[in-house]
Amino acid sequence: MNIAQIRYFVTAAQVQNLSKAAELLHLSQPALSKSIAKLEEELGTPLFIRSGKRITLNEQGKRFLEGAWVSLRTLDNMMADLNALTM
Repeated sequence: MNIAQIRYFVTAAQVQNLSKAAELLHLSQPALSKSIAKLEEELGTPLFIRSGKRITLNEQGKRFLEGAWVSLRTLDNMMADLNALTM
């Protein structure tokens, strides 16, 4: 699992559509789908309920999203702190 996969997951969870998420992330939809599938494989569980083009979080996805938000906020704060030190 890497930071990009977590950011991709969060974006997909927010817009509930892989095509729209891919557009926002400047990725192809197949590349985004592949990244999320790899994340789900690494976690050993699906994170979304897929219904046509619409996706919704399942219980595992909801739980993972909570932790993903905390992790990304912490990482962004650390990066901001480091950037402030170099100014």
